Amino acid sequence: MTTLSLSVGLATSILSALALYAGSGHCRWPALQRWRGAGWLGLALAGSSLWAWVDALGGGAGLCAMLGTWMAAMMLFPFLGTLTGRQADPTREER
Repeated sequence: MTTLSLSVGLATSILSALALYAGSGHCRWPALQRWRGAGWLGLALAGSSLWAWVDALGGGAGLCAMLGTWMAAMMLFPFLGTLTGRQADPTREER
């Protein structure tokens, strides 16, 4: 059960960061720019990720692991977006 919780925690952390990045005005990937209302999805995935990490590692270590993987993914997606060479859509408004 611990391996499953760790896998679910890692996957939902990454998907949460992707959904929050796709919903922001700074998203450079055209395929993701139509996910404007993905903020609620990103927050729901973050909550489920926290639950999975805490289930696997306990309260303190689970919170640290969730925040670490979440923030690493949140830094990775804008970096990967800059590698594509596309600009953010200037007509898109920030929510």
